[in-house]
Amino acid sequence: MEVLYHQTNRLLQEISHTDLNRLERSHSPEEYSEVESSVVQKLDTVHSICNRLDILINKEPPARRMNAKYRVDQLKYDFQHILNSFRVLQQRRQIRELEQKERDALLSRKFTTNDQEETSIFLDHELQHHDKLRDANRNVDELLGVGASILQGIRDQGNTLKGAHKRVLNLVNTLGLSNTVMRMIERRSTQDKYILIAGMVIVLLCLYFALRYL
Repeated sequence: MEVLYHQTNRLLQEISHTDLNRLERSHSPEEYSEVESSVVQKLDTVHSICNRLDILINKEPPARRMNAKYRVDQLKYDFQHILNSFRVLQQRRQIRELEQKERDALLSRKFTTNDQEETSIFLDHELQHHDKLRDANRNVDELLGVGASILQGIRDQGNTLKGAHKRVLNLVNTLGLSNTVMRMIERRSTQDKYILIAGMVIVLLCLYFALRYL
């Protein structure tokens, strides 16, 4: 389990500190697709390992099981955070590509000339207005999708933190109970020692009186 845990942690650190930065700085579509495929593959690997770790937790000794569960939950929290960041970067990339296509379409629009060799632009105002509304509606839908994904990630992270908080409280209560038991054992040991000394004194006195008067 320790090997899988450290392997997963290294993958998450690599995705967070290296791959996502490369994905955000990539310019060409080929470079972006290559990095994106690598990130997707690593995220799938992390997800599979987390499922495997959930099974291995139950095979841990009871004394270590709670700590192992807490560490795996922390991995899941980091995984969900990185997954949300990856989705946000994908949404931003899609929006940039859409804006670039709109700019290219605008720049490629052809001009027409009339019989007097005057230059004019053929504009259908109703169609242009409709296209702008459609593009604005699509952009709003994409932003809403990003917002919904982020909110879902926050909810998942909140549930994970609640579970971790509950387990920490259980661990604290367990430790508190253990300390109480240890103090009771120490007090019992001290009392037993006094009882032993008193018994030895009584036995010696009995032997002394028996030898003296018998």
